[in-house]
Amino acid sequence: MLRLAQVFLLADGWRRLALAALLGGLAALSLPPVGAFPVLALSFPGLVWLIDGAIPDRSRLRARLAPSFGIGWAFGFGFHLAGLWWIGRAFLVEADQFAALMPLAVLVLPAGLALFTGLAVTVAGMLWRDGWDRLLALALALTLGDWLRGNVLTGFPWNVWAHAFADSALLSQPVAFLGLYGLTFLVAFAFCALAGFADGTRGGRRVAVVAIGLLLVAEGAGAARMGLAPDIAPQDVALRLVQPSIPQEEKWLPENRSKVFSTYLEMSKAPWRDEAGSGDSGGLPRIVVWPESAIPFLLTETPDALAAIAALLGPRDTLVTGAVRADTEEGGRVFYNSVYAIGGDGEIRDAYDKVRLVPFGEYLPLESWLERLGLTKIVPLPGVFRAGFRARLLDPVEGPAFLPMICYEAIFPGAAEVEGARPGFLLNVTNDAWFGATSGPYQHFALARLRAIEQGLPLVRVANTGISAVFDPFGRVVAERGLGVVDHMDLRLPGTIQQGVSRDLREWALLIILILSLGVMVVTRYVGDARND
Repeated sequence: MLRLAQVFLLADGWRRLALAALLGGLAALSLPPVGAFPVLALSFPGLVWLIDGAIPDRSRLRARLAPSFGIGWAFGFGFHLAGLWWIGRAFLVEADQFAALMPLAVLVLPAGLALFTGLAVTVAGMLWRDGWDRLLALALALTLGDWLRGNVLTGFPWNVWAHAFADSALLSQPVAFLGLYGLTFLVAFAFCALAGFADGTRGGRRVAVVAIGLLLVAEGAGAARMGLAPDIAPQDVALRLVQPSIPQEEKWLPENRSKVFSTYLEMSKAPWRDEAGSGDSGGLPRIVVWPESAIPFLLTETPDALAAIAALLGPRDTLVTGAVRADTEEGGRVFYNSVYAIGGDGEIRDAYDKVRLVPFGEYLPLESWLERLGLTKIVPLPGVFRAGFRARLLDPVEGPAFLPMICYEAIFPGAAEVEGARPGFLLNVTNDAWFGATSGPYQHFALARLRAIEQGLPLVRVANTGISAVFDPFGRVVAERGLGVVDHMDLRLPGTIQQGVSRDLREWALLIILILSLGVMVVTRYVGDARND
């Protein structure tokens, strides 16, 4: 392993930055749909050795800043470029208008997100010195960098280091106790610490063995949590989830509106077929779910559509569908990306408006300035999308209240909680048709799984082109429809388990990790300096 370390230790100049970018790109293979998280056993130690080679132990603080930031930025750029390239696919839906903006997504976005990694490695570089505690410093800094990225401005917690385990329900279980960023620290420390094998010191080898032990403990804890759980009885409500796989290029064409709506109606009328062996729907209320922005017109201005929905449903049934909602305010009309709950009488019972809008998709940051440069949002509306006020529960005609999350709202830790209320299930409706057959829909699917584990609630995910699925409270897939499949799913709603740890306590877990890590570093350095004296 020492020979491998020397490749990185001896690199300098542009070679060092190129190696950092390659290591970041390699790390992206840990993400869905590949999910090859063992690649981090090279990516993170390689990052450690690059920093070792760039920062002599006794160098002054100012001399550490530039090389640390450069290495961290290059590593982050390679990681986000390889992990988020698929965002550029959205700019090809209406290529005549937006293809020229692809570089903004494919290059500028990773470059911007890499600033957080650069900042994190800079902080680690300021604390860098010989000894195993530098591995702890880097893991902690990378965790705080991901936390900042998930919270600064509107936040973008996509592909944080915890998501290396997102494809595995087993390894993802610690998110129920540690939260997303606690799991991020576990991933970062476990793989950074493997660099200790090349240190040639007893302390380095010990911390590397501890890192392997942490991974085994995480896997064992996940297996115990799921294996010791009692059987969960399904709830007394039936679900029908409709996945029509309508191409984004065709969905909003005026001549296709009637056809699109008829497709949803016909798929919703099909005879019941039980997916999970939980019994037929006889006598149970049904919740029929259509994906995000399923209805390609303003529902409240189309009475015939509401009448058709009423004819589809029984008196105890509810249709939950994504749709654009319009409102009139001073200065013109505004639009909301919404979820409607519609009763069997065709009346709209309630609606939820999306709180976290997608930058450049549903709104344009710094709109007045960027429009002068010719930039516009991608979603075609005659007005602007307005963000909703807050997350809240919706009630079906019969059955448990549920918490709707539209599109990428499901990736935010803690977004699946409402103060003073606990839903019977989580609902994530999305339209991943924007991204075609790329890795994007697979990542979105795996990231939503974490909300089910985090909350101990079933999560119902309905996507236009897939991947649609139902997760149980442990993140196990109960039923699924793959990407591009035209079909529907019928099953009983899985039951819930008792919530283990609240959002506040999960956030405290991250703070406790921060305090303990800093304490260990201070003690280690104090003891080490005392012995040297």
